[in-house]
Amino acid sequence: MEGDAIEGRNPVLEALLRGRRKVRRIFLDNGAKPEPRIDQILALASKAGVPIVRVERQKLDRMAEGRVHNGVIAEGDPLPSTTTAALIEEIYASGRDPFLVLVDEIAYEHNLGAIMRSALGFGADGVIVPTRRGAGLSPVVQRVSMGACEVVPLVREGLYSALKPIKRAAIRVIGADMGGVPVSDLDLRGPVAFLLGGEGEGLSAELRARCDVVTSIPLLGGLESLNVSVAAAVLMYEKRRQDSLGTSR
Repeated sequence: MEGDAIEGRNPVLEALLRGRRKVRRIFLDNGAKPEPRIDQILALASKAGVPIVRVERQKLDRMAEGRVHNGVIAEGDPLPSTTTAALIEEIYASGRDPFLVLVDEIAYEHNLGAIMRSALGFGADGVIVPTRRGAGLSPVVQRVSMGACEVVPLVREGLYSALKPIKRAAIRVIGADMGGVPVSDLDLRGPVAFLLGGEGEGLSAELRARCDVVTSIPLLGGLESLNVSVAAAVLMYEKRRQDSLGTSR
């Protein structure tokens, strides 16, 4: 397949709805039964002039190399790429305070997909992950994000490089690690960039030193930490809650 593979009904539907990239053709299980998402995909594809190719389920299985596809795979252009500096400039130009999430070395694609979905749900402007380490914008990430990748930019850039324009733009860098200030005690209003470590090692000492403040999520039950995607969601929710109320409490 040429271009980017978009696998699953929701990701394909969102790609057609959002219009951030060209969808070139759609492969559809010829045994797929009518249902609302399929009907929407067919209607939007017809309107946009995107050809529908009806194929056997086994062909879709081979195309997806064993991944979940729910009977639909689209071939599309790659999503537009950007840099942290360009993204910050775009956000400020729109009159908003930047709200970013940086995560170091996510090994599991499902975690990155979940973070992207939470970023859309809680209003984050972008997710930044390292260029050479961890998961990127794979078909699994796109499927797990349930279309959020079509809206929220995923920036692949070295975190130390990304932190430079963030600092220049006076965006507070809030690290997430054990032993930090309880997140409910922080004022998260205004420009914020959350910085989280990877699944295994957490936030490195070098990245922690570049934070303006380090926060933690108080837990019960003897737990020391949460899965990185869950922790990111909790932090984003608290940021969104405070912004919506106009208060840190």
